[in-house]
Amino acid sequence: MNILEIIAKKRDNKILSKEEIDFFIKEYCSGNITDYQAAALIMAIYINGMNEEETTNLTMSMACSGEMLDLSVFGKNVVDKHSTGGVGDKITLILMPIIASLGIPVAKMSGRGLGFTGGTIDKLESIPGYNTSVEIEDFIENVKNIGISVIGQTMNLAPADKKIYALRDTISCTESIPLIASSIMSKKIAAGANKIILDVTCGSGAFMQNEEDAVKLSQTMNKIGKLSNRETICVITNMDEPLGYAVGNNIEVIEAIKALKGDMPQDVKEVVLELGAYMIKLAGLGENIEENKNKIMEKIQNNEAYQKFIQLVENQGGDISYVENVEKFPKAKYIIPVISSKEGYVEKLNARKVGEISGTLGAGRIRKEDTIDQSVGVMICKKISDKVEKGDILAYIYANDEELGNKASKDLESLYIMKNSVVKKPKMILEIIK
Repeated sequence: MNILEIIAKKRDNKILSKEEIDFFIKEYCSGNITDYQAAALIMAIYINGMNEEETTNLTMSMACSGEMLDLSVFGKNVVDKHSTGGVGDKITLILMPIIASLGIPVAKMSGRGLGFTGGTIDKLESIPGYNTSVEIEDFIENVKNIGISVIGQTMNLAPADKKIYALRDTISCTESIPLIASSIMSKKIAAGANKIILDVTCGSGAFMQNEEDAVKLSQTMNKIGKLSNRETICVITNMDEPLGYAVGNNIEVIEAIKALKGDMPQDVKEVVLELGAYMIKLAGLGENIEENKNKIMEKIQNNEAYQKFIQLVENQGGDISYVENVEKFPKAKYIIPVISSKEGYVEKLNARKVGEISGTLGAGRIRKEDTIDQSVGVMICKKISDKVEKGDILAYIYANDEELGNKASKDLESLYIMKNSVVKKPKMILEIIK
């Protein structure tokens, strides 16, 4: 078996065997296959696609290319949640403490932000002292002791995916459903879950720009889940505008803390309830989705979810005084209002561009090694369907550089597309694929 034969086979639109896929992954990770050969194969996959079995075999081969986390100590149903990314997405910060407060173990590895999307780990690190680099033994022990731990990826999970992902980026092969699906699922499988809930975001602030592609991706990941014996449910959610009001790091943490205390933006609430209800179902603790949503609301109303978040922060070295008094979080030097020069109803607010504006202020990173500013970002005041008069405040820019802040204010104002007639509120839950 050699790589040239495998490249030629996929070039000619033939089906690769499990052995051929395993050979490619093993030899590429070992350095015996060059980047240009791997690029040729990835391009052939991009052009000709893969069937369900090939995609599953690629997923499992990448998952097994590094360490595999064993979470079976927590029982037969280990549920994990993953989002395909978005702007203002603080769902993990809110949902995971709720799930843990229901007695479902939460052993969560999250990522950092890159480009226009934020990362859970960056947000948690805006809480002084919070340690995201926890050894695996301590991670497991944390979950045993308090039912929850949220850390950065400290294990060598799916290293083949890291190599292929970086390569795809350099050869314009990112938008391939088999490659996206296998990338996401390989990491989830390596992270030890046997029940997976996927928040597949869709719209201007998401990787999948339209619902049709989001459905295709969800169906592919669902089939991978079935073929790899991991029950998988995909919830397609709307990311045509930022989720919630805060886009940044510590301002998103503040919004999450308020949400856990019952002050939750409606769009965030819809996503939290839907994902959470299916997590409860996958954990075997309730078949009725509406009843499960009531269980979630109860944990917010009785303060148990908020207390679980405090427990999580304290257990990982974070200063809980910041959680108990959010006024302690450092504030940006300049808080600049974005004043509307138009009137009407908000029809569009491009989430990706809002994320990019937040990034230019210092809230995001272009390269993994970039340093982020925890206190900057965008606080949205007017969202799709809201009525706006001339002179109304559309948003606030949180900046530590006045010039950057003023430019961001002008750029953000230009993103607001108005309509004279009433605009309907966007639907948040677009489809469930199970």
